[in-house]
Amino acid sequence: MLACFADHLGLCRATAIGYLFLLLFSFFISISTSCSIGNCQVLDSCSQATDCGPGLYCGNCPALGKTQPFCIRGQATIPTSVIGGLPFNKYSWLVTHNSFSIVDAPSLPGVQRLTFYNQEDTVTNQLLNGVRGLMLDMYDFDGDIWLCHSFRGQCFNFTAFQPAINTLREVEAFLTQNPTEIVTIIIEDYVHTPKGLTTLFTNAGLDKYWFPVAKMPKKGEDWPTVNEIVKANHRLLVFTSVASKEAEEGIAYQWKYILENEAGDPGVKPGSCPNRKESRPLNSKSASLFLMNYFPTFPVEDEACKEHSAPLADMIGTCYKAAGNMMPNFLAVNFYMRSDGGGVFYDLDSMNGPRLCGCSTIAACQAGAPFGSCKNISIPTTSPVTNTAGSFSGSVQFSKSASTGYYPNRLVVGLFSFPWIMFLF
Repeated sequence: MLACFADHLGLCRATAIGYLFLLLFSFFISISTSCSIGNCQVLDSCSQATDCGPGLYCGNCPALGKTQPFCIRGQATIPTSVIGGLPFNKYSWLVTHNSFSIVDAPSLPGVQRLTFYNQEDTVTNQLLNGVRGLMLDMYDFDGDIWLCHSFRGQCFNFTAFQPAINTLREVEAFLTQNPTEIVTIIIEDYVHTPKGLTTLFTNAGLDKYWFPVAKMPKKGEDWPTVNEIVKANHRLLVFTSVASKEAEEGIAYQWKYILENEAGDPGVKPGSCPNRKESRPLNSKSASLFLMNYFPTFPVEDEACKEHSAPLADMIGTCYKAAGNMMPNFLAVNFYMRSDGGGVFYDLDSMNGPRLCGCSTIAACQAGAPFGSCKNISIPTTSPVTNTAGSFSGSVQFSKSASTGYYPNRLVVGLFSFPWIMFLF
């Protein structure tokens, strides 16, 4: 070997390069034999975002030992696009916990932010990817109303994210551009400025979409149908955690209309689904909306794909029984796109299917068909194919999507690492 380096360095280099390209060629051949670019399905092996089909991204789940890249679902099915015309409370919707608390969001100039993060992409992208509920913490701060992930009811410069109007303007733009969509905002409310919230929503241009409190059912009866909500243009439901603001500002008091299980670690304990102390008992039937929290007290990005696998599906069943066989209307999670394949998106499909059309998943529903008339569909059950690709980092843009979404800055884009050379795609 020493002689090789001393006497035949050029040949050794050529041989090494030859082996490298042979390795790369073999890898791409193995990829092409499993699926073609743009046609890879959930759990198929992939090397970059464009390998996966519509609504999918290329990632992995090391927390479950799945370190090799495979196609993962990244967009929700909007249930009203399949079965429409039912009361709003007959549907299940995806909610992001602390929607504004975004990894890599810039902090205030000269300040190091010290707080937890719960999401990885912008609120606009969350909405484009099918999120229909936003949990926002609002505080008086710096002469304005800010979104903060803070404590003791006070916002600090090291817990502040941005003025709330910025995020609300994203919501306004989405509702304007998507005239049949309905969005729910749930506010953890620390705003003490008189009429502060109503002024904020008016300044953001959202008052024209406001669902009036007077039209909200107060005894557990059905809500208006989604068609009626869209026709009246009351496509923004807003709830506050402060009871007095219903009378003062016309903002619905959350626990008057929504049942809710415990957030944080109590909400992810297997086999248990206790109601939040502010909420009525989950089986009380006194409210027709049910918010299911499913996220640990301390959020960890890399663990979210594990949380959104079998444990989440099991907990949905537990909470369904705890609520007297009432399916959650809102499923609130951290890092909503991370999973070991279908994740929260498959679970939502399984929540909507049985009650909207009598099928095990909404993917089997047929618009206009009798209840229980289901299409034959196949659900991926195989494990990802192991290949020679390394771990993933970077951003991803979904290919061939009806709406363009972006995955956060740390999971996708192929990264092939060798002892002395790196290819970054």
